[in-house]
Amino acid sequence: MNQPARPSPEALLRQAAQEGRGTLKIFLGAAPGVGKTFEMLTDGASRRREGVDVVIGVVETHGRAETEALTRGHEIMPRRAIDYEGRTLHEMDLDAILARAPRLVLVDELAHTNAPGSRHPKRHQDVEELLAAGIDVYSTLNIQHIESLNDVVASFTRVRVRETVPDSILEMAEIEVVDLPPDELIERLKAGKVYLPQEATRALSHFFSKSNLSALRELALRRAAQAVDAQMLDHVRAIGVGGTWAGGERIVVAINELPGAETLVRAAKRIADALHGPWTAVFIETPRSQGFGDAEHRRLAAAINLATRLGGEIATVPAANVVDGLKTFIAEARATQLIVGKSQRSRWFELRHGSVVDQLVRETPDVAVHVLPLEAAPAEPESRRKPGGGQWGSPAGYLWTAAMVAGITLAGRALLHILDLGNVALLYLLPVMAAASLFGLRTGLFAGLTSSLAYNFVFLPPVGTLSINNPENVISVIVLLGTAVVTSQLTARVRAQADLAASSARANAALAGFLRKLTTLGTADDVARTIVEEVSRLFGCATILLTHTEGQGMTVQAASDSGYRMETMDLAAAQWAFDSRAAAGRGTETLAASDWRFQPLIVGERTLAVLAVANERGGDPVRPDQLPLLVNLVDQAALVLERFRFEAEMRDVDAIRTRDRLRGALLSSVSHDLRTPLTSVMAAADALEHGATPELIGTIKAEAARLNRFIANLLDMARVEAGALRLNIEPVDLGDAVTSAAHDVRSVLHGHELRLDVPPDLPFVRADPQLLHHCLLNLLDNAGRYGDPGTPIVIEGAHQFGVLRLAVLDQGPGLPPGREQEVFETFRRVEGSDRAAGGTGLGLAIVKAFADAMGVGIEAANRADGRGARFGLVFPSNLIVRADAPGDA
Repeated sequence: MNQPARPSPEALLRQAAQEGRGTLKIFLGAAPGVGKTFEMLTDGASRRREGVDVVIGVVETHGRAETEALTRGHEIMPRRAIDYEGRTLHEMDLDAILARAPRLVLVDELAHTNAPGSRHPKRHQDVEELLAAGIDVYSTLNIQHIESLNDVVASFTRVRVRETVPDSILEMAEIEVVDLPPDELIERLKAGKVYLPQEATRALSHFFSKSNLSALRELALRRAAQAVDAQMLDHVRAIGVGGTWAGGERIVVAINELPGAETLVRAAKRIADALHGPWTAVFIETPRSQGFGDAEHRRLAAAINLATRLGGEIATVPAANVVDGLKTFIAEARATQLIVGKSQRSRWFELRHGSVVDQLVRETPDVAVHVLPLEAAPAEPESRRKPGGGQWGSPAGYLWTAAMVAGITLAGRALLHILDLGNVALLYLLPVMAAASLFGLRTGLFAGLTSSLAYNFVFLPPVGTLSINNPENVISVIVLLGTAVVTSQLTARVRAQADLAASSARANAALAGFLRKLTTLGTADDVARTIVEEVSRLFGCATILLTHTEGQGMTVQAASDSGYRMETMDLAAAQWAFDSRAAAGRGTETLAASDWRFQPLIVGERTLAVLAVANERGGDPVRPDQLPLLVNLVDQAALVLERFRFEAEMRDVDAIRTRDRLRGALLSSVSHDLRTPLTSVMAAADALEHGATPELIGTIKAEAARLNRFIANLLDMARVEAGALRLNIEPVDLGDAVTSAAHDVRSVLHGHELRLDVPPDLPFVRADPQLLHHCLLNLLDNAGRYGDPGTPIVIEGAHQFGVLRLAVLDQGPGLPPGREQEVFETFRRVEGSDRAAGGTGLGLAIVKAFADAMGVGIEAANRADGRGARFGLVFPSNLIVRADAPGDA
């Protein structure tokens, strides 16, 4: 922290990327009605008076006179008309604004969803294109439309907003909070200045309660403060200014392998919540970390997992020592609060090694340091310690060091006739540096001690003893020993830093290579296979990727080995990780009995999949020091999978739009081109009754009626899809309903005998008589079209086990097995034979839509005797009128 500050390359690159782009200003409010649009128009008018070229791209005044008055004097860009499903929608004309190229454009309602057929599905994407063209934009936004706060707002308002904008929009914008106290907003609502009176009354009892408005107001102020703080930090990093710049509190907690690290994490969470600031748990990876045993790894992993569950960020910083690593991270994060633990150390230990806490307090004067006591680490059994000699080095290192000292001694004896004693002493620095570089500091110190002893014993008179006669030689030995100690310390420090740098470089290279492989793949299945293969290779563990399937739970999408299997307990742990969006299984505190560790793949508020890893040799799947790398890999994998999901959704949306355009064109053609001639045909048929033969008259009427039903079906389907159905539920006698339908459709069933097998004692049902009549007409028309000529059509009814069924049976080709439900899809005709029966595929779709609207079930199957198809309406018990119910017919 004492080093001179310098500009951050990343911040400079972000600033360079903004060159030539327009600037975005967002007027942020807690709720509708606080005056965002009014404030935006006021600022726009002020800029126009200053000579700035200002135009209105789109502004929603909602009929407010004072808002409409502010639009006068501004140039208003005409909106673009878009035809969609027979309606004309008006959206902001992006191309016209780009061609006009004003200096500033006012765009209301940033979270608005554009009409289908627009260049971008969201208005904020239109704004991004305007910014890329160098045009400044003023826009408005409510706090509930921010993606990361969507769930938070829904938790207390009980209203989930569908139109959201990504948080990155706020990070690049200047924000002006348009604030209004809840009481004043409620008064505006009561006065009819926000909604119509009837809507205002409903809003006051739901979304616009005082408690909701107070919470939304706090969210808006807090989120604006976070955005301003992030922009300020980016600016000071770009210009290289030092200091914490405590415009907002930023908390860092130093975690370690000692007992009590989880206490530090919980304390950091409490302080962060109290100060409303972001917090980060940081682990300083020093050379000592390489000697951690299983117990230390488990404690460190528990602290990292707890910090992740509590919503904190995780960071691992390689450094030569804890103090330097923390000072570096604090300076980069511009932290204002530091939480550290002070373990119980002996006075002798602090005299030898110093106190990390005291050093931090002295060397971080701009940071508030919170010190919490920690327990002393329990002694670890020898069997659980990491093999290799620990901090004292390995026996092989000492043997090699002794051999090198002996070799240098022999070389010095051989060269003594051409070298003086001072130069011989310098030769002993070679094994000291080699031992410190290869085997560590303790081995280097051993090399320095043995070198000084060997130099004294072999070369200084009296030779063959450890005594020294000449005082000058005493100084030589002391200097040699001191030089050896210092050299070994410097060499060991360089070695430790090189090891840390190499470890960091390996992690970065692994992450970059992993992402490079994923981005070159073409399908989600390829991505899934690559994820498990790369994770298995990097960590040497078994790997499975699981996805959630409705009705089936967690299913395996890809595995590094096809022989891996998941037990019931493992699948339950995977489901818990998917639902709770937190790690579970081995190495965590949740469902730790499983052999697998389950890491969810999360993007925003969506969990895409779960990655499971296991150690085939037993033990934890991933070491704690490798956990940040695994989390980074999982995050990158989630982003790539999200991209494929978006691409698939866009393909589906394009298909739906294409189908809707075709359907709209068909409906438009039928309603305009056939309705008029149909009216003429029916009028002519009525006139021919006075001079034409009865057969001709019957034919004209029958065909006209068929054509009329065809058009009615099209129009009914349009009503269904537009949600324009109006139900009139009343008790209906099924016997009368069947008789009426049979009478109206008798001409269509020419050549078919119609048999009615409907018991007269069937109870009444609750239904819409007109919709039920249409259902029966379409079922009978379908039976007449697909039934073999001359075969009878049967309508049968039955009341059994509390359910009433009314079915129409034909004798035709039947339905293809397994495809029975397809017949109810719009514009779908499923043929059971080579015979084409014609039709539009609308009749049965309308039957299902009408039945669903009335709460009636619909079923399709082949007849039990295999001689045709059977279509039935199923009335559940709640729609059956009991004979003893008062007031029922």
